[in-house]
Amino acid sequence: MGKNRRLDRHCAIVTGAAGGIGLCFCRELASRGCAVVIIDIDHAKLLETKASLLAEFPGIRVMEYALDLTSPDIVERLEAFIRLEDIMPDILINNAGIFSFNFLKDTPQEKIERFIDLHVRAVTTLSRWFASERIGWSQGWILNMSSMSCWMPMPGLAMYASTKAYIRAFSRALHYEMKDHGVGVTVACPGGIATPLFGLPENLMKLAVALRVLDTPERFAKKAIDRMLRNKKQYINGWLNRISIVAVGLTPTSVRMLVKRRMLDKGITR
Repeated sequence: MGKNRRLDRHCAIVTGAAGGIGLCFCRELASRGCAVVIIDIDHAKLLETKASLLAEFPGIRVMEYALDLTSPDIVERLEAFIRLEDIMPDILINNAGIFSFNFLKDTPQEKIERFIDLHVRAVTTLSRWFASERIGWSQGWILNMSSMSCWMPMPGLAMYASTKAYIRAFSRALHYEMKDHGVGVTVACPGGIATPLFGLPENLMKLAVALRVLDTPERFAKKAIDRMLRNKKQYINGWLNRISIVAVGLTPTSVRMLVKRRMLDKGITR
């Protein structure tokens, strides 16, 4: 189960597939011959994603399904879709999620509920369903997306960091529960990905990628899938991120408060 393993005759479900890292997961899977079920709430973007995947990887089966993962009946809907398409997915990538940078007191209750619905309920529900389905086959892989922020309870990230911490703890426990059943569970904790989220000028972003301080989304997706197929319990990209876990843990309260005053108190929200 080494790097660049072919996945012909395999089928993957990818949530949050219409853009970003989710799309990179789909492209990496398709490049290995894997059929993909692309799930997102935005049907128009899903159709664009499907068209681009089929153009780049002719012959690969791509099935789109517009689904709101905050709905209470996501398993029933997904099972109906799977029966209709006559497929048997053996890979699940729980990638869908949201991000915001704001005080908890200024975060609308609807946004708080969405964090919980997407990062806790949906990940738990889909993982439980998929793991139960794959036990009888003694083969399958789950890749859940956490974040480096799960070690970084900085001001402004209360909901994001805490729900991502849940995903990490949940996935690590499920990894051990499923180990004797042949179903791998991996949690990825990305940090330092070259996306517009960082707000870096393009030249600095390219330098950071060249120095391996930042990963490209494509490189991250490839490595995460490699780790998943090797049944690794966790993947943290980049040496700087591994070091920063220790550094953040040692960060004094005064520094955290400096972040709060310099960023949040000046009204920077995303």
